[in-house]
Amino acid sequence: MPANLTPDYLAAEERFRSAVTPEEKLEALEDMLATIPKHKGTEKMQADIKRRIAKIRQETQARAGSRKRPFYIMEKQGAGQVAIVGPPNSGKSQLLASLSNAEPEVAPYPFTTRSPLAGMVQFENVQIQLVDLPPLAPEGSPPWLMQVVRTSDALLIVFDLGDDNLLDQLDTTMALLRRGRVCIAEQPVEPGVVRKKAVIVGNKLDAPGASDRLALLDEAVASVAPGAAGRHAGGGDGLVLPVSARMGTGLDELRLRLFEVLDVIRVYTKAPGKPVDFSAPFVLKKGTTIVQAAAAVHKDIAKNLRYARVWGKTTFEGQMVQRDYVLAEGDVVEFHA
Repeated sequence: MPANLTPDYLAAEERFRSAVTPEEKLEALEDMLATIPKHKGTEKMQADIKRRIAKIRQETQARAGSRKRPFYIMEKQGAGQVAIVGPPNSGKSQLLASLSNAEPEVAPYPFTTRSPLAGMVQFENVQIQLVDLPPLAPEGSPPWLMQVVRTSDALLIVFDLGDDNLLDQLDTTMALLRRGRVCIAEQPVEPGVVRKKAVIVGNKLDAPGASDRLALLDEAVASVAPGAAGRHAGGGDGLVLPVSARMGTGLDELRLRLFEVLDVIRVYTKAPGKPVDFSAPFVLKKGTTIVQAAAAVHKDIAKNLRYARVWGKTTFEGQMVQRDYVLAEGDVVEFHA
């Protein structure tokens, strides 16, 4: 399978080749890992990049001794990994606690979160990994934070609807993401900048004056992050999803948005004459073909595949399809060798 390397990946690879210091090499490798297409054809390349990252980190930490800077590798689990970012006191940790079984420290003062903490969010029959991070702030964000942001699958950006300085929150957060070479979806991208889809949330909807601040935030977000994936609960047109982590308002809608922002589909398999197990889907990227789905189940199925039958919204019942057929959300597939 061809690698189909992107311009962003090639730019990061060129920066790695010209890097001199371990820090420069590590930064370039992290961007290579974040931008390399994730499919079977790049599995060996991904593994090689991870090995080189681990080696540089070990060498750097050994040299630094007691002065070593911490690094965090957040192993991805579930349907995808979403990093939670936002300004101090926006309620990120409370949101993680309300959505998952994780138990972050929640306090009414800033910079409570000092290291990444992951929790699994249940959406229907799949789980999504949320990673809570220290707040984004001009002074105080740890140097490893952007490493986790760049390698995540998507972002959940949280703002405080109880804060009169809400628009300053937005400007500062977007500026810090740009400084970390991260852009939101449809923003213009320069070489070496990682593009991320994001759900933008206005938290603390229960705060006095929150509705008025939400309208201001929604208007501002439309100009700085038009590709955001959030929407008003109930299907409105706003880009900012209003929630209250403390009261539980809007969290069901947020679970749906987290699943949608990952750009994945659920596909179910069945053996001929057997029923479908709808409790255990294969989670695949949008655009996955029949043969790629077969490889995700087992490489021998893909190797010997002649055709498949598909039950879904875009096919008639048990329609025969070829190896290059593109699957859709909820499809049931029966492979035939």
